[in-house]
Amino acid sequence: MYSRQVLDHFEHPRNAGEVANPDASVQIANPACGDVLRLTLKLSGNRIEEIRFLARGCVSAIACGSALTELVQGSTVEKARELGKKQLVLTVGGLPPASSHASHLALDALAAALDQLARISHER
Repeated sequence: MYSRQVLDHFEHPRNAGEVANPDASVQIANPACGDVLRLTLKLSGNRIEEIRFLARGCVSAIACGSALTELVQGSTVEKARELGKKQLVLTVGGLPPASSHASHLALDALAAALDQLARISHER
């Protein structure tokens, strides 16, 4: 049912936890399934220096949170904004149709964090 990559990210999540003194901190919930994903990140210049996630939810939600952090850590904010569902799903080796919501949750959390950074930057 789950790919080897999904199970690997679930069993050995990368970048789990919270960033100390983050530049952005968001929590997104999927009211339909109850999954919750929290992202915290810190910038260095325009690059995502550190990103961490906490998830409460299904196997796929945890796997997508883990994979997302690997994909965007070290990238510029602009490059992180370009991350799409296809690349995230390919990174976890595919998702069962009933689990596609997990990729949306991860990408929605990333978009919210990047929007928060933009608002903070604009206010300065």
